[in-house]
Amino acid sequence: MSAAKTESVPVADRFRIWADYLKLEHSLLSLPLIYAGALLAEPPLTVRTAVLILVAATGARTTALGLNRILDHRLDAQNPRTMDRALPSGRITRRAAVGAAGGAFLVALFAAWAISPRCLILGPLALGAFLGYPLLKRVTRWAHLGLGLTLALGPICGFYAVSLAWEGLTPILLLAAFTTLWSAGFDICYATLDEESDRRLGVHSLPAAIGAPAALSVAAGLHAASFLLLAGLFAAALAGLWAALLFAVAGALFIAQHLLRHRVEFAFFPMNAAIGAAVFLGVALSETPLPGGNP
Repeated sequence: MSAAKTESVPVADRFRIWADYLKLEHSLLSLPLIYAGALLAEPPLTVRTAVLILVAATGARTTALGLNRILDHRLDAQNPRTMDRALPSGRITRRAAVGAAGGAFLVALFAAWAISPRCLILGPLALGAFLGYPLLKRVTRWAHLGLGLTLALGPICGFYAVSLAWEGLTPILLLAAFTTLWSAGFDICYATLDEESDRRLGVHSLPAAIGAPAALSVAAGLHAASFLLLAGLFAAALAGLWAALLFAVAGALFIAQHLLRHRVEFAFFPMNAAIGAAVFLGVALSETPLPGGNP
């Protein structure tokens, strides 16, 4: 679609196109872990910092999604599941997509600077991860772990935004490791939707390499390991009935996700959003005084 045609689209339709493109609702997969990381830090999380974390996280996530869409737009155009997305279909121009990603990254940097100029040291690391993950699927079937490591930056950045120091790292490293394996596992599950397309286009994914049944077994193993890391986090830094119950709920949701693996879209978003919420609430409602002084 040309720029002129794009400009002729009614404002309400353009809003819907961009809302679908940005998928802001998927922030529910990352924000709970970012705030859990912030709660594991010292001093206590303030309202101002919480708001700035939200702005920075939204900008960073929009940048990551935009770069993924831009780098993958030719592949998306050849995949029956994704060819109708806004960028490959022409409803959003590549120039507009680049502008949106660049603007979102500037917003993230400004919010990070407003928290503390020291937070800007994380900017190049985040940008490198955002650019690297889409490229990994060109070279390795384990690109899913690249996504996991990218999302694991979220709780680490949340922790640093509050503490502005690298002390008391054991709980946040456990949370980051949990995030890595959890995210890699659900990305493998989601990639089963594109098994045949990935194989045809030469995209490296675990389902394309070893088949969906075997890949789902790997995902289940990653999720089992991630739950063990969650238990380690509880033992290292948390306590109380509510934290234990909520982490148990997260474990039950992992099991339910794999029992519902044939309903990939449902198992991917609602189930994992619920897991993230359970982990956040488990940290927030812990009865052990956290390093940040929360009850």
